[in-house]
Amino acid sequence: MPTLMWIQTGACGGDSMSILCADSPSLENLLDSHKVDLLWHPSLSHSSTKKLKNTIQSICDGAIPLDILCVEGSIVTAPNGSGMYDTFAKQPKMQIIEQLAQKAEVVVAMGTCAAFGGIHAAPPNPSECIGLQFDKAEPGGLLSSEWRSSQNLPVINVSGCPAHPNTMTKTLAMLLLGMPLPLDHLNRPQAFFNTLVHQGCTRNEYHEYDIEEHIPGGRGCMFFNLGCRGPVTQAICNTELWNGRSSKTRVGVPCFGCTSPDFPLDHDLFKTEKLGNTPTQLPAGVERAKYMAYKNLARAAAPERVANKKMQP
Repeated sequence: MPTLMWIQTGACGGDSMSILCADSPSLENLLDSHKVDLLWHPSLSHSSTKKLKNTIQSICDGAIPLDILCVEGSIVTAPNGSGMYDTFAKQPKMQIIEQLAQKAEVVVAMGTCAAFGGIHAAPPNPSECIGLQFDKAEPGGLLSSEWRSSQNLPVINVSGCPAHPNTMTKTLAMLLLGMPLPLDHLNRPQAFFNTLVHQGCTRNEYHEYDIEEHIPGGRGCMFFNLGCRGPVTQAICNTELWNGRSSKTRVGVPCFGCTSPDFPLDHDLFKTEKLGNTPTQLPAGVERAKYMAYKNLARAAAPERVANKKMQP
């Protein structure tokens, strides 16, 4: 029977709440179909924290095998690298995670905080937060960049704030089935981080014709003025909708790029940083000169329906 332990460090609990919404597969179906022994989850387990302490000790002693260790939340290392701002049973959680990682077959960072540091690592970062094996985009967090689990895998980064529910359960299902899980350069599963949020966005036509919004909630594109990072962010938000129904961009809210190591950006989330009249960061794979020439022609060529932001017939 495979074992799974979910430990929460410097976190808001958003990834725990998100995974409860998974439906392909659902968390309960995942655990039941694979006969997973859930050793601990901070929101789902009803055992006492004393039992958790004993379970952690048994894993460290080798008495209980640990197949999958899921970590949710940033690794708090303050003050002065001691980790004493975030403890369990008088021990820094950063030490507990490090000990458990040495015993786990696979370690999974659930969410951007665990993967890269996330919101808690944003400036001025008073809790000195880092990710499990990355510090923002730089390799090496709590664990060195060379660290590997018992299955010779780096920490698998299922990023997002929160992570997409089905991305979490599908990643776990692939691990439990022993399926190959190719990773990208940020150690994210390629199967779920190889498309842009822009792909599948219902505002693509407005983007192509440079019909842009200046305030949230309209029908036009939000990339040029409202800080939408859909064209540069890899995630499945618009190809596998949240709860099978919607996404940020579908309801008029810009993508904040929450799966990226630099999330959150250190500026206004609802404003596009520009160099003159041009966004400083253009859609992935686009050259600046060609982009501006194309944009100048596109607006003039926009069909009346698009220019007036009317529904398709």
